[in-house]
Amino acid sequence: MNKVTGSFTVFFEGPFWVGVFERVEDGRLTVCRVVFGAEPKDGEVWAFLLKNYGRLRFSPAVEAPIKKEKKNPKRLQREARKQASGGVGTRSQQALQMQREESKVERKTAGREHKLAEQERRFQLRQQKRREKHRGR
Repeated sequence: MNKVTGSFTVFFEGPFWVGVFERVEDGRLTVCRVVFGAEPKDGEVWAFLLKNYGRLRFSPAVEAPIKKEKKNPKRLQREARKQASGGVGTRSQQALQMQREESKVERKTAGREHKLAEQERRFQLRQQKRREKHRGR
């Protein structure tokens, strides 16, 4: 049976509040970044996740070790407080960077195809005008 774990971290970055959803499945980490704007309340975050989980775009999977050690609850609280102030982990940052690079490549290829199609359309229009000018002479 596969074990799937997830964590959602909300932190302040610049003028906006940002949420990072980290999902570990089969030892592979995927990350999704969401910009909230104003500081979200706990209920708003929960409602957002329930409503929009299917639409979240996760990054490509990155290898992540699975830890199965039990910790003291007080230690877990301390680590959660530290993590809240620290922001996003390095593996998450790598996964987000990979996602940005992929979307950048997709945008470039789509722009290139659009540009070539526009050039072809203009060329055909010029050819048609040329034929119309010389028709019957």
